[in-house]
This record gives sequence, C-alpha cells and structure tokens, in this order.
Amino acid sequence: MLRINSPSRHEREMADYVKARMTELGFEVTEDDTAPKIGGNAGNVVAFKAGSLPGSECIFLSCHLDTVEPTDKLEFVVDGEEYRTNGQSVLGADDKAGIAAVIEAVESIVESGEPHGDIELLFDVCEEPGLLGARHLDPGSIRGKYGYVFDSQKPVAGITVSAPTHDAMDIEITGRAAHAGMAPETGINAIVAASNAIARMKLGRIDFETTANVGVISGGTARNVVCEKVFIKAEARSRNNEKLDAQVAHMIGLLNEEVEKLGATIDVKHVREYSTFRWTKEDEVVKIASAACARLGIEPSLVDGGGGSDANVFNDAGFPSVVIGVGYDNAHSSQEHMAVDDLVTAAKYAKALIQTASEWRK
Repeated sequence: MLRINSPSRHEREMADYVKARMTELGFEVTEDDTAPKIGGNAGNVVAFKAGSLPGSECIFLSCHLDTVEPTDKLEFVVDGEEYRTNGQSVLGADDKAGIAAVIEAVESIVESGEPHGDIELLFDVCEEPGLLGARHLDPGSIRGKYGYVFDSQKPVAGITVSAPTHDAMDIEITGRAAHAGMAPETGINAIVAASNAIARMKLGRIDFETTANVGVISGGTARNVVCEKVFIKAEARSRNNEKLDAQVAHMIGLLNEEVEKLGATIDVKHVREYSTFRWTKEDEVVKIASAACARLGIEPSLVDGGGGSDANVFNDAGFPSVVIGVGYDNAHSSQEHMAVDDLVTAAKYAKALIQTASEWRK
C-alpha cells in the first residue's frame, strides 16, 4: 500500500485495493457517492461480513484511505525493525498502517475459520483536510453500534477517550490603500490592525484542555503601498465548550477592538468543524476496547486527545467511538516511521477487538 500514491481527493487506487481485498475475504463491499460531493475520485468504502455468532455486538473498525503529501515516487526501506522513507516524502503510515492492521486482523479470522460476530469496516476518504469523507458518509449505512478508529500514534492499542471541539476562523480585515511615501496618513493599514490584535491574544496552550493558534496571515500588494487587506486563518480547540466559546470570543473581540481603533472593517467567518466527545472506563465502548487489551495482556491506556478524527464525526452521528493507537511516529513529516513490531501488535489488537465484540452480548 505504501507504493500507492493516495493524497486527499485522489484515493481511487487505494479504494480499489481495499475493495478487492475485502471481496476476496468474502465481505459485502459497497462504495458511496461521496466523490463528486468533495471533488474527489473515490467514495467511502464500507465492507460487511455477517457473523456466525447470533446476539454478539456488532462494532465497526475505521481507517482513512488518504495521506498527506508528498508521497509521489515514495522510496521506503524495511530494515527488519521499521518502515521508513529516504527522507524525501512522508511514509503514509497515517493511515496505511491502520488499514494494514485491520486487513491482517480480518484475514487471520476468516482464514482460521473461527466463529465470529458481524464485522464491519469503514474506509473513508479525504480525512486529512477536515474529515470530509466521514462527514458525507450516510449514518444509515452503518450497522455497527460502537466504532474504533485506527488512526493515532503511540501507544499502540492506546484508547483515545476524549477529543476537543474545533472552531475555525477565517478573518478578512479591510483598511484603505495609500502611497506609503507620499500620503501614508490617508491610508488605514490592515496589517497594523491585525498585528495589534494578535499581539494581545492568548495563544498556544491556554490550559490542559484548551489551545489556540493563528496559523496563516497574508496580505498587501507592495512595500510602498499602505496595506488595504489582510487575511487571517486562526483556530481554537477545547474539550470544554464553555472554555472554547470564551477563547473564540476573546480572539474575535480583540480583532474588532483594533479594527475599530483604526477605522478599518472586518469580516469573520466562524465555523465549528467538529464537536468534543468524552468517554470513561465505565462506558461500553471503552469496556470492549479495554477487554481487548486484556486479551493480549496489555494494560489499557486511556488517552485524552488534542486533535480531531473521524471519531468526532461518528460520535456526533450517535455512534459511540474511540480512537485506537496504531503506533506510527512523526506523522505528516519526512521522518515518519513505523516499527514492524508495533504494526504486528496493532494487527493483533484489531483481531482481539473483533474477537472480544464477538463474545460481547447485546
């Protein structure tokens, strides 16, 4: 799979790969109509195999088919201990290692002939730019009650039981252009308004569950022109929505203040990208995941997450879900690597999860 170039919106070859593998293993395989809705060339793939143990709990395992770039002309090395690249591209273990673990797990179960409950696998597209595939997946097509998203770094088999709400802000500040040498006093510099506001903002780690960032700022036309327009991309995240609302109000409030001082104008587009979830060891979705750990002699590791994943979308849709650690390191960088032993453990855990659910009574 590492040799398949599958950046977001170009997952066709990966979709065909998993469809063929799942069909070979006797799964009922469908692909939805998400592709044209997101400007991509492949839709979400759903694979289902009916079990032989009636009354067991049906869960779904989820992975995403896309990777960040660059992965074109990827050259990777397997030295017996880990998978890595030559340093010129990402590896793509996020999330192909997750896919590999899940496929190996179901292949092992099918080939062994052991009894099992219903198995459902969701392979979604375009996760990296904003969970787009999961957002467009019809919740009515999901048969599983609980979801396990194989899409996280270490610890392997770690169970991410919470994640933040994520708010995105796109801001446009409009001042007035003027000649910077001949008549600067007639202009209103949008850069000044933006920088004054940003300098006053609380950013970075706000507290143990809240973060904020200004990630992009651009504008201006020439060094000798008072800048008329500035564009800012900012975000805030928190596992506490009251704290998040306060942080967003703080950021937008300062922008409004500084814009008003200079006589500029501002347009703010504020969007809630996804919402928080929080589970405890007493919740059924976590109990099943923890029992799968115990099956392998692994002490359950419950993790509070700081980023978003497809689990946020599934939880919003009413399917209790957690994120499972696959074990890759330095994702989204040319130093991304994946230990072979960790991938083996991830596959064993995926199998244990299916086996545990197969024995779990509804």
